[in-house]
Amino acid sequence: MCGPDGKEFANIGCYLEILEKERLVWRGALGPGYRPRPAAAMADQPFQMTAVISLESRGNGTKYTALVIHGDEESRKKHEQMGFHEGWGKALDQLVAMIQDTISRAAR
Repeated sequence: MCGPDGKEFANIGCYLEILEKERLVWRGALGPGYRPRPAAAMADQPFQMTAVISLESRGNGTKYTALVIHGDEESRKKHEQMGFHEGWGKALDQLVAMIQDTISRAAR
């Protein structure tokens, strides 16, 4: 992941659930194989979260729902102060643009 100032974030985590075309759940506190990540490896992360992306067919479209679960209110506030809402909105905009581009190329 790359921030607006160019700073890169490794965004290492572990997928907890993958249901094709339905649901994607991941957690940053775990590495591959559900192995807890060492505290030193997460020193630059001010909080931990579990993320859930759900997709649901709706007519000719798809309902996209993003849910982030924080361990406590302080973590949620830190995430919000970091630009959580704006960042996830931009990520969704990028996803929509990528899908539209893919559809456009397939139609040619």
